[in-house]
Amino acid sequence: MLKVANLNVHYGGIHALRDVSLNVAEEKIITLIGANGAGKSTLLRTVCGLAPATGGSVKFLGREILGLPTHRITQDGIAMAPEGRKVFVNVSVYENLLMGAYNRAEKEEIQKDIDMVFETFPRLKERATQSAGTLSGGEQQMLAVGRALMSRPKLLLLDEPSLGLAPLLIREVFRIIRKINGEGTTILLIEQNAMAALNVADYGYVLETGSIVLEGTGKELLGDRRVKEAYLGESADILA
Repeated sequence: MLKVANLNVHYGGIHALRDVSLNVAEEKIITLIGANGAGKSTLLRTVCGLAPATGGSVKFLGREILGLPTHRITQDGIAMAPEGRKVFVNVSVYENLLMGAYNRAEKEEIQKDIDMVFETFPRLKERATQSAGTLSGGEQQMLAVGRALMSRPKLLLLDEPSLGLAPLLIREVFRIIRKINGEGTTILLIEQNAMAALNVADYGYVLETGSIVLEGTGKELLGDRRVKEAYLGESADILA
């Protein structure tokens, strides 16, 4: 579905991504793990058209999307729930979800999708008229994912969905990630919580200082000594 080939991104004098190549297969969960500053979020922002590349290729369903404006990429079927949630704090949960469907016109279908989001996230339904800024961190994360789903994406990009959440909420977020994928949405998951990410991923990549240094199935990476030593120490019991 998504093919990134030899992607390079510079921020001033910083070479943020170095010849990064990865593939995202249809209806799979692919994860990219790595430390803070490794370039994970930069990759997602580049795929979405929010950061310019200095070389390489990004193809979605066989079509080059590198250089397209973000709204075109969204219309093509890619949506992102960004790091830090970035919900619209001064408007309601319901209005946030409507914002996720800004590029759609069919009102009845939009309402059906809002109902689907409320079925997936019952707590959001309970808080539909509340300002998003009054929600807890976990509820805001649910809203960010729900808002992304409102564009009916073929590919959902999730940037650090467990960031700042308590272990019980992390379990809930990853349960929902499995559910969304099980209903047919392909997911590219960026995570610092390597144990949680690799437990749900069909395939994974390890990014260090802008370069892919390791790849394999989720199970293979969970068993890899280098991954265990570098990334699994603090999160080993999150999904136990």
